[in-house]
Amino acid sequence: MNMIMSDNHSENRSSSIGEVVVDTETLVAQTRNRVGRALNGQYKYDSSLKDSQDFLFNHINSKISLVIMYADLVGSTSMSMTLPVDKMVTIIRAFSYEMTSTVRSYGGYVLKYVGDAIIAFFPSSYNKLLACDKAVQCAESMITVIKNGINPLLNRYDYPELIVKIGIDEGENVIVQYGHDKISLIDILGYSMSITAKLTSLTDHNKITIGKDVYDVLHPEIKIKFTEAKHDIGSWNYSSRETGELYKLYTLRK
Repeated sequence: MNMIMSDNHSENRSSSIGEVVVDTETLVAQTRNRVGRALNGQYKYDSSLKDSQDFLFNHINSKISLVIMYADLVGSTSMSMTLPVDKMVTIIRAFSYEMTSTVRSYGGYVLKYVGDAIIAFFPSSYNKLLACDKAVQCAESMITVIKNGINPLLNRYDYPELIVKIGIDEGENVIVQYGHDKISLIDILGYSMSITAKLTSLTDHNKITIGKDVYDVLHPEIKIKFTEAKHDIGSWNYSSRETGELYKLYTLRK
């Protein structure tokens, strides 16, 4: 069972992001129920992201610190070429909603769906330590939900199994609204968005890669699960915002 950590290591981790208590076993059970009903045509997913837009609306035209997470579905291009349209749509809907549900359970927000990926964020201005812990714990739960909640049901209905890769980094981001009316799309722009997208592309299947800014502040019980990732300069050439040196990445141990 994977629970959000109760941390006595630092007072800076004592305040929570939201009031949600997470139990991965419960998340898996809820996922099995929804996916099973969706595959039987008895459940329709709600894809509203109003909660994230409402949060960002209060920070338009400003810079705020966020932990950014990309969760990328592996092999979707191949699936789209080989699966019937209805099966492909079911898979994308199930993946998007169940990952969104897991992010919300850890106090995070999903910014948007980009094809076969979701982009999420965890506010970190008031508690970077806890936000980074929760983002990483959330990513671990997302992989577990896919392996134990979604894939067993997909196997039963002769669907291909899902594989994900997840990247996480933290930093200041600009909140931009593309129009002037309240319902115009609000987006996030920043260096950490670019870094997270790139490090996700370098991540192995069903693994998590994090930037040094996240790794450095993780609780020791979480940090020990990661090891430094080695990439050649051709595939990874992002610099640290503080030192100007090559920005280090860390990946979940096998």
